[in-house]
Amino acid sequence: MKQSLRGLLAAALVAFLVAGCAMQSPSVVDRVPVEDPGQLLNQAEQQAPEQAAKTRLEAANILARQGERDRAFETADGIDESLLSEPDRVRWALLFSELARALDEPRAVLRATQVLDDELPMQASQQERLAERQRWAREALDQPGAVTVALPELEGQAIRRIVVALPESGPLSSVANTIATAMRQHHDVKGGNTELSFLDASRYSLDELYDRAQQMNAQLMIGPLDKSQVTQLEQRDSVPLPTLALNYGSGDNNQAQRLFQYGLSAEDEARQAARRAWQDGHRQMSMMVPDNDWGRRVGEAFWNEWHSQGGEVANAVRYNPDSSVSNAVQTALNVSGERARLSNIDALFLLALPEYARQVPPTMDYYYAPDLPIYATSHLHEGRLQTRLDQDLNDVMFMDIPWQIPDAAVGGEEALPFASTYQSLRDESDASMFRLMAMGVDAYELAIRFSNLNELNGLNGSTGMLYLNDDGRIYRELPWAKFQNGVPSPILIPNRNVSDE
Repeated sequence: MKQSLRGLLAAALVAFLVAGCAMQSPSVVDRVPVEDPGQLLNQAEQQAPEQAAKTRLEAANILARQGERDRAFETADGIDESLLSEPDRVRWALLFSELARALDEPRAVLRATQVLDDELPMQASQQERLAERQRWAREALDQPGAVTVALPELEGQAIRRIVVALPESGPLSSVANTIATAMRQHHDVKGGNTELSFLDASRYSLDELYDRAQQMNAQLMIGPLDKSQVTQLEQRDSVPLPTLALNYGSGDNNQAQRLFQYGLSAEDEARQAARRAWQDGHRQMSMMVPDNDWGRRVGEAFWNEWHSQGGEVANAVRYNPDSSVSNAVQTALNVSGERARLSNIDALFLLALPEYARQVPPTMDYYYAPDLPIYATSHLHEGRLQTRLDQDLNDVMFMDIPWQIPDAAVGGEEALPFASTYQSLRDESDASMFRLMAMGVDAYELAIRFSNLNELNGLNGSTGMLYLNDDGRIYRELPWAKFQNGVPSPILIPNRNVSDE
């Protein structure tokens, strides 16, 4: 018995020593100095995937503590979070979402906050922080998240049969004809086996259009164009065929499965202008928008986006496009006597058509406000070179589709998306309709990608970089330009002064 007991004690002692050695053996992370993220990242290159993900997370944390926010974001972005343990996935989500929000990267915030859907164990305060950041990101991208977009019936299929339903008569017929012309031209230039068929949407109800499209064995439909019809569709639970509407409904979100919406949204441009002005360090804006329904909608979009970031609107002017520019500028800039009072204004948002917009900067000069930055939408640019007329817009910053500002957007026409189609359409089109031509090209490109919706995110299109929202709405990010000597030119050194607030 004694010998047996002694043997048991000896075995237990050996086991304890072995366990002690195992507990004291440092991990790869512990072998390097805790504040040296570079060595951690080098170590990760030699490790198995699961350990490498954990090591990179430690490096990202250190970089964030050291104030190297960009490097921390890049490191966290490169982590495959699915390889992390549940507690480390929560740590990664909290860190990555915080960095992404500070750098104004809402799509990255949405990626990080996907952990909320996986019901990982976390503290209530952590869940609340992630949920708040998710709300911020959805508002920044106008993403209500009501519908999870999917087209299982088209996955893996080649898109061969598309029906385009556009009106051939009525108030939208000219717009529709321009879009259809561009689609046909792009289809011919691109080649391939896709068959385009057209239906006159002015002759049939929505249900009749779908019936006819199905009889034609269409895989999907492009259209309708009329806003009221798109609004009707987005209120349904689903639509009979995968559909790319060429307008946006008036609802807060799209609730219909298989319905996608794309168009040239002025509201999107206003929201982008607000984000750009904020990123450039401005905090107190004045704004000028026309006193009509269009101005109200676009002005509200700018106002809401600006306030969501924490900015203030010092003056909001709704001007009469047929009245004197001077009166509107005086109100926008707090003019007293003959001098603007800019103590509470550091930039101006301008929504205006070319003839009106060209009068604004000279009027601001007259009231001693020549250096106040102006952010504008594409609507002040006619799309053709008019150096003498556009001299008055010098230093005005504006966004436009790549096809309208090729030198500023991509460095020249040859580098444009779908450059061959651009050349063929540019030679024969009216500049005032060219944005609609580009819209037709992008609508075609979006449609042929419906078999793989991932390709719709970050599509480099004629009308901008295209992204798919959670509810099927597609929005655009546009390149920026600045008038110099009457010519749209690249903004080579943006005045970025991002606040850490």
